[in-house]
Amino acid sequence: MQREHMRRGFSISHQKVVLEIDFSGSLWGYTEITIIPTSENLKTIHLHSRQCSIHSVSVASHQADFVHHDPLAHISISNPKDAHTYPELKRKIYSALAEGDEGELSIAIPKEVPLRPSGHAAASGMVSEAATPEPQTPGPSFHTPVAMPEFMPITVNIVYSLRNPVDGIQFVLPTDSYPYRAPHAYTTPSSPDAARCWVPCVDNLWEKCTWEFEFIVPRFLEEVEVVNRSENGDVEDVRESNPTVVVCSGDLIEQVAHPNNSNKTIFLFSQTVLTSVQQIAFAAGPFHVYPIPSEHSSDDVSGASQPLMYAFCLPGHEAMLHASVTCLRSAMNFYTTDCGSYPFGSYKVVAVDELHVQRFDSSTLSIVTVDLLHADDAIEQALETRHALSHALAYQWVGVNIQQKTWSDTWLVNGLALYMTGLFMRKLLGNNEYRYRLKRDMERVLEWDNGSMPPMCQPQHFEPPDSATLPFINFKAPLVLHILDRRLGKSGTSLGLSRVLPKVFLSGISGEMPNNALSTHSFLRTCRKVSGVELRSFAEQWIYGSGCPAFGFSASFNRKKMAVEITMRQEAPAFKLHESNEVSKALLKPVPFFEGQMTIRIHEADGTPYEHVLDIRTPFKRYEVPFNTKYKRIRRNTKRYLARQAAAQAAAEGDAEAAEAMGLVDMGFGLEVWEKEKERENWKVADWTEEDEQVMSGATYEWIRMDADFEWIAAIAFEQPDFMWVSQLQRDRDVVAQLEAIHALAKQPTAIVSSTFTKTVLVSNYFYRIRCEAALALVNCAIRRLDFLGLFHLFKLFLRNCYEPEDSNQDLFAHTYVPKPNDFSDLSEYFVRKSLVNAISRVRFENGKSPSVVRQFLIDQLRYNDNTANPYSDAFYICTIISASACATVSTAPPERGELLPTETRSEQNSEDTSLLKQAISEIDRYRSMDRLITSPHNVVTIAALEFYLVLTVANLAPSDLRVFFPLTREGNYTQVRIAAFDGLFLSKWYTPAIMKYVLALLVSMGEMKNALKETESLLIEEDGSMPEKAKEVKKSEVDLMIKVLRKDREIGKNEVLREFLMPIALAPDVDHEVRWGIIKLADILLRGVEETAPKVTIHLPPTPVVESSPHLPLVKLPSKVPRPLKSGGPPIRSPLVPPTVPPKLKIMPSQSQVDITASNATKIAPGPKQGTAPAVKSKVKGKPLNGAKPSHVPKAQSGGMSLNDLRASRNALKKIKVHKNATLFLQPVDPVRDHAPNYYEIIKHAMDISTIGAKLEEGMYKDRFAFEADFRLMIANAKQYNVAGSFAHNEATAIEVFFDKLWARISKTLEAANKHAQEEPAEVLPNIVVKQPVKPVTNPIPPPSPVPVAASPPLPVATPSTSRPTIKLKVGASQDKVNDTPKPPPKPKNRKPKMVDVPPPAYVDDGSHDLLQEVIAIEREKDEEKRHRLTTETTKPSIAIPVRASGSVPPGKRKKSNLDGEEDILALATPAKKEKHTAPPANLASRAIEKPPAPQPVKTAPSAHRPKKDKVPDLPEIQPKPEAPRVSIKGKEKETASSASSTPARTKKSSANQSTPINDKKCKEILKTLLKLPECLIFAQPVDPIRDGCPTYYDEIENPMDFGTMTQRLNEGKYSTMEEFAKDVELVFRNCRKFNPPTTYPVSCAEAVERAFRKEWSKAMEKKLSWTEKRSLQGMMGSLIKEDISWVFREPVDPVLLGIPTYFEVIPRKDARDLRTIRTKLDADKYDSVEAFQADMDLMVRNAITFNGADSEVGRIAVMVNNRAKELLGGVKLATTKKRKEGEKSTPQPTKKAKLG
Repeated sequence: MQREHMRRGFSISHQKVVLEIDFSGSLWGYTEITIIPTSENLKTIHLHSRQCSIHSVSVASHQADFVHHDPLAHISISNPKDAHTYPELKRKIYSALAEGDEGELSIAIPKEVPLRPSGHAAASGMVSEAATPEPQTPGPSFHTPVAMPEFMPITVNIVYSLRNPVDGIQFVLPTDSYPYRAPHAYTTPSSPDAARCWVPCVDNLWEKCTWEFEFIVPRFLEEVEVVNRSENGDVEDVRESNPTVVVCSGDLIEQVAHPNNSNKTIFLFSQTVLTSVQQIAFAAGPFHVYPIPSEHSSDDVSGASQPLMYAFCLPGHEAMLHASVTCLRSAMNFYTTDCGSYPFGSYKVVAVDELHVQRFDSSTLSIVTVDLLHADDAIEQALETRHALSHALAYQWVGVNIQQKTWSDTWLVNGLALYMTGLFMRKLLGNNEYRYRLKRDMERVLEWDNGSMPPMCQPQHFEPPDSATLPFINFKAPLVLHILDRRLGKSGTSLGLSRVLPKVFLSGISGEMPNNALSTHSFLRTCRKVSGVELRSFAEQWIYGSGCPAFGFSASFNRKKMAVEITMRQEAPAFKLHESNEVSKALLKPVPFFEGQMTIRIHEADGTPYEHVLDIRTPFKRYEVPFNTKYKRIRRNTKRYLARQAAAQAAAEGDAEAAEAMGLVDMGFGLEVWEKEKERENWKVADWTEEDEQVMSGATYEWIRMDADFEWIAAIAFEQPDFMWVSQLQRDRDVVAQLEAIHALAKQPTAIVSSTFTKTVLVSNYFYRIRCEAALALVNCAIRRLDFLGLFHLFKLFLRNCYEPEDSNQDLFAHTYVPKPNDFSDLSEYFVRKSLVNAISRVRFENGKSPSVVRQFLIDQLRYNDNTANPYSDAFYICTIISASACATVSTAPPERGELLPTETRSEQNSEDTSLLKQAISEIDRYRSMDRLITSPHNVVTIAALEFYLVLTVANLAPSDLRVFFPLTREGNYTQVRIAAFDGLFLSKWYTPAIMKYVLALLVSMGEMKNALKETESLLIEEDGSMPEKAKEVKKSEVDLMIKVLRKDREIGKNEVLREFLMPIALAPDVDHEVRWGIIKLADILLRGVEETAPKVTIHLPPTPVVESSPHLPLVKLPSKVPRPLKSGGPPIRSPLVPPTVPPKLKIMPSQSQVDITASNATKIAPGPKQGTAPAVKSKVKGKPLNGAKPSHVPKAQSGGMSLNDLRASRNALKKIKVHKNATLFLQPVDPVRDHAPNYYEIIKHAMDISTIGAKLEEGMYKDRFAFEADFRLMIANAKQYNVAGSFAHNEATAIEVFFDKLWARISKTLEAANKHAQEEPAEVLPNIVVKQPVKPVTNPIPPPSPVPVAASPPLPVATPSTSRPTIKLKVGASQDKVNDTPKPPPKPKNRKPKMVDVPPPAYVDDGSHDLLQEVIAIEREKDEEKRHRLTTETTKPSIAIPVRASGSVPPGKRKKSNLDGEEDILALATPAKKEKHTAPPANLASRAIEKPPAPQPVKTAPSAHRPKKDKVPDLPEIQPKPEAPRVSIKGKEKETASSASSTPARTKKSSANQSTPINDKKCKEILKTLLKLPECLIFAQPVDPIRDGCPTYYDEIENPMDFGTMTQRLNEGKYSTMEEFAKDVELVFRNCRKFNPPTTYPVSCAEAVERAFRKEWSKAMEKKLSWTEKRSLQGMMGSLIKEDISWVFREPVDPVLLGIPTYFEVIPRKDARDLRTIRTKLDADKYDSVEAFQADMDLMVRNAITFNGADSEVGRIAVMVNNRAKELLGGVKLATTKKRKEGEKSTPQPTKKAKLG
């Protein structure tokens, strides 16, 4: 708080609020805020205020200037009519919320108001936070007070009004739909900032002050009948009227009449306890007041010391109010006795209408929903209301008076309140109920806390817990406090939390607790002081960690040691889930191991329980527990045993002394059912067999209880024989033990178990919850193996509530059960009866359907129900029967293939089912009609009926009839009824325009519609959906796929009504917090948001670089150098290549084309042809192919005449069909035996399936795509012909046909557009080279200094790329004039811009369909792959290579097509692999040499003849720079240089990847070892045994079986020579599995899991990097080079600012910059996979220096020297490495393989 005060500049000591409430929807008044400045620089006061209209502000009685801006009220977006702009709205809401945190109301302190020091130190609560031992988190934390300057208080007066508020305050008024509703108003937590919505304040939970309130309200809200008037006309008495009452936080001071208006009254309240504005609430209306009477005790006879308690309700609910709040006084007395004094003066409860949450707890006041009120005849609701109201009262101690110190301490505040509530419920309902609820809550926590939930306390989190985790925290927190209480109590020095809580609450009342803020740390410190127990490990595991342990126990008796050996295993499922994810482990903090003590109880042979404590310190341990009984077995025929049995009989018959003497009593003894033989036969009671008796007599103990004291929140698996569980159920008095026994026995259904459960239900000594659980467990015994004995027992048990059949031997499965008139006086029997109904409805046959007798039974219960003489309501009982009817009507068998609604509905209902369904619907309709006339409490019967219709509709058992739901969604119906009706509406065709308009119009009209849970910013941010990590996931989840389907659906995602109304609703000024966020979340799911064009960085690569002009220099004749085009004549065209060096004996003359055909864009930088034998290249397609060059090889798939586009389209369609969910049946040919279709090939003469279609497609058996389509249609026609309509196969065929029609329509549309565009382009011609005789020899190699060569090569083809392959024609000795006269450039891509070069297919015009765009992208991608394939196949054509070889430009085998697919391919073709450098340097040199005549050259860099080439840096010393050569500018061309250089390592890696890798036995064995550890790998560990594995046709279908066991054997025998052979066998295992097993089956799922693991391990095994020897050698070489003086230029990265060369990174791209430090860093980080890659970076570093500075500059000469020195050192490294490898070859065979790799 001190930090907050310092930041704000003031604190608040007192606030007064004066409001006049007009019940038409407005209020006005003023507030006076007394602030205490804490800074002398305070100039502006920032307060929070939303929705309010501020009229005037005064500071210390001086009028002040103010600015009031509510950012949430002024949100606008660029295009409100476009629903796709919702991301912009979401961003602006975030910004508005952040802006509002500082305060919406800013008040300037007038100059007349001085800040005068008060002369003393800081006020109370102003303390330092520096000493807190916890992680720094927001919110208050206090320890040592620190003196702060303080000033005199200043009063700020704000006059404001509020009209028709949306948040913060609720006005409930009579309407046409609710004409009899009493008008009232109350504050409501409708949003996180609700407090500032009704009063200007500092809206902070930890900013507390004292309060004073004045409320001015009308005296009456209705016309009253005046009985008496005084002489002056004042009203003295009225009849039958409810005066207006105001209830507010604090204590009522007085109620006075208005001095100026007798029709108004004033209520004055005062709150002297420091309270936050978020804990202030009020309610005003014509409330009925009910003072809750005091309880008279011996200590306080008058009850005067007990706090005042009042309950308020609206007129008409008085009787229910009295019945509902009776428990509050006893709760108050319990809390004050056990926890400490009540911290306030009074307590009030107000029941109001339309509260969207169950309760709103504030200081001294709880506003509750009217739904909590119940009548005297309620049963279930009474239990719920008592729990809710007692929790509200406990919240006054902790939650209101004591608050969390930080948001991470919320668990403690909520947990303590719930823990106190549990203690009171134990007093009210008994210990059995308390322990039963704890056990149930623990089971829910175990379901949730499996790795998906965070820890309860997260000190690093600065936001409130979001609504997704808050319910979990509220469940787990009281359980953790319970086990903490148990552990403190066992220390021997404490009574547990019963001593801790009074100390905590006393410190909160006395002021010892700073700011009444409780932290987790201080609470645990108090526990440690009281008990002396060290709680560090407990807190780390249960409070700061997440997850719960799972124990596995087993017990055996060791007769030699006379001890019970207990084996314990512990697992942490949450930790196991996140074990491999370090990020989630850091965030969720799952606990790997839980330690502590666990109490076990062994009930030994003499019936005595012995407790033992297991100290758990390791995940696995065996304990030896000593055995105390001297008997080795239970002797059931001994006198002692018989005497004990007789005593149990007497106890069961009512002998209290005998029962007490027994201690533990078998509750079933003495029951008449089990005594008479005839009755036993009627009940079909099963007895233990002789074998069972022998086993039981040999047991050394009765049973064992694990965690007998309930000290763990853990899943405990413990197995013991069924007779031990039966003993535990019958003789252990602990409810938790009985519940555990029932759950264990339910898993092993037998006749004995069924009889035991039946006896449990019958014996009333059992707690009623246990009897209910036993009834539900009987469902497990209602199976055919036991002849549905469980169902018989259920009917027999329920028969006690019905009229007995006349025939005692009546078949219960054919009996009509007519119930007796209801009498619910015995509440335990009532709950057991409800459980029996639920259990009977859950009985199922093997096919998932319930027996017809069950459905008839439920109909009879509805039909014959009689509640006339019952003192209690039967509404909830009727709801139970209706819900059970819905359960019994719907089959539990899942629909085939997971489809709820297949294309053609299959009906399995027979006539009997239809008849029963009609009867059930008619009975439920009758009850719904009755509920309209005689309403049930809160219309629960109508709600149950609506849910019944909803279940039938979703299960497709009844047509969707909106007439049932639609009328009940309107105003005037009960709120819960409307919600149930809306559920039915939204689960039907809610997206139809009529319903959509209705729902959205309701959202506009209901500004106050809210959700049940408070939303927080943290939740909203998590649901933003813009996380980049998830966007990068390749495999989408099912939810993502469903969202994608919804977005594409015409009726939902593309619904025009939805799009029309969505944004207007979200932008409406009267829409509240919850509705607005709900709309945005809906838009997130259904619409694809338009990204805003606002701030984003775009890197645009222009078609031509901007190059600075350089001065013209005199011409110098350099026969062996290549000139550069000048900028002055036009923009130069960039080339992806650096012109390589050529032999100096060749002479060059200018031309507009060049001879190097390996670089299709080379004409951009080489404006001259060669002299002599060098032919010129022209773009015209003339002449005949040289040497009869033939077109490239036609792929096999096109041998039938299918065009390339058709082939790609067909492949794309086939790929999508294969993965479609309905394609499973059609993937393989029909097998008459396997598929149970023996006559299939007699009916279907031309069979077809997807695999056959794929094979025909790849074999080139289709002429065009229409033939492909015809085969698919044939396959569908076959399926429909053979299978009857409505069958599963017929439905699958229909579904996949619909999918294919949509897909094929899009593909056809795309291909038509592509073909239409292709007709406008020239035909695609394979490249040919035509050689003609020289026309005119050129003798002058020096052209005039003009830019004509550049101007003659315009970059026109770059803008319009073509798919044609131009013929390249070479003319020998073409003249310069002839070349320059050629206006047409070659139609090759001439630009470096990737978008232009990399997209060879013809462009198409998008028609707006996103799907069409996706198809085009897919087809273009396949085109690129096909072109790359063709490039590879054409590289060795002699007809192309020979003339190029003659020209001295390209070596044999290097000829490529001229229209390359993107710049990277061009660079790769122009750059041979490093290996070729040593084998044929002259050829390589010639292939890269392009000479140019000298030209005017700028001053920056060297001529190209002296520039190092991409892969030919070793040639640098051979061509020495000439001193007289002026430097030529090559700015703008370094990008291509770098690209070429960077492509070299990639090319090297690619070529090495194509080679086979020698086998590495060690790595392969490690891979197999890792895979075999997986549980899913078990089925692949050994060969398939057709008999054992139940697959007799396996070896008929699988020709090449393989498994990991066979692979291990082959690996040991040395059968594998390469790693690729090993990987091929692994893939064969997975391929065989998928071939034999259908998709989604267990083996295929296992194969996918194992394959994922294999991919991961394989990538590690095949990862290449330098050997240790090579790396150390290169590091030594780098160290030597850095120490030498010549390397000083290259030691550090270039700093353009420091060196004064700002244009460096324009010439040398930043990604290609290299220096010795960068290279050394990459070397140390294993970034190089070979020595050649390292050498390439060294070459690039030298080349960059020469490129920027010139070869003749000082730096250029140093670069050459460094290059020479580096080559010398590198040669030594290679020699040493080779020598070591050879030595390794002689020593061991394994290094030989490694050497071959190098």
